[in-house]
Amino acid sequence: MKIRLITLSENTAGKTDVLAEWGLSILAEVDGVKILMDTGPGISAAVNAIKLKVDLAAVNNIVLSHGHLDHTGGLRDVLGLTGQAEIIAHPEAWAAKCVLRPDAKAYTFIGIPYRREMLEGLGASFRLSTEPVWISDNIVATGEIPMITPYEKVDSNLLVKDGNAFVPDTVPDDQALIIKADFGLVVILGCAHRGLINTLLYARKLTGVERIHTVVGGTHLFRASPEQFELTIAELKKLGVKRLGVSHCTGLAAGSRLCQEFGDGFFFNNAGTIVTLPE
Repeated sequence: MKIRLITLSENTAGKTDVLAEWGLSILAEVDGVKILMDTGPGISAAVNAIKLKVDLAAVNNIVLSHGHLDHTGGLRDVLGLTGQAEIIAHPEAWAAKCVLRPDAKAYTFIGIPYRREMLEGLGASFRLSTEPVWISDNIVATGEIPMITPYEKVDSNLLVKDGNAFVPDTVPDDQALIIKADFGLVVILGCAHRGLINTLLYARKLTGVERIHTVVGGTHLFRASPEQFELTIAELKKLGVKRLGVSHCTGLAAGSRLCQEFGDGFFFNNAGTIVTLPE
């Protein structure tokens, strides 16, 4: 099995001719099957696809890791390149998601910035599921991820508007994309709001494969407590992760520490990064 991961949108640019935006979009090519994980926050995924000579018209599916706009704001521009596309997401991706930022006096809307009908008019068809969705025999969108570890929590400032009230958002729509390869699992993360380790443990349970070879994407460690961070590092080593490419909500401080811990197995996964597996 040959796997190629192309990061089309991320906070930072890894090449001089690509755009950077706060968000994430990763194209996975697996033996001829092309799946786009997220679309970034705006124009970057579409623009970078053109710059990198990536044909998004060949995309088989779009998977939304969750309903935040930094992962879904690029849907309109991406659909302009893909045409008809099935979008796999959790039903709660359409919730009215908000955040209460530090020192802010009002809630900020951070959900999908388009009406569903508008996206469907551009060629989108939505497959909404709380359960895992197998795209092929070796590729699965996880669906809702169980929260098992005692040290991984969803941020308390994430909320959903329900009528006139704001209620805590447990981000049940948070999911990952898993590829089963003969050398182990390849796990593509959006933000891992429900926990990096929770996600990896569920990936093993879901696929029946113990070995985790590569983890790429947002790990949401930029707000992790020192205790959570140390426990996460220990568990990553226990799980035997060979390659770790972090993006987006990992943060530079956490990324730098992970680099020290994982050495040659670590890389910053920026916009324009292309990873071929196995290497």
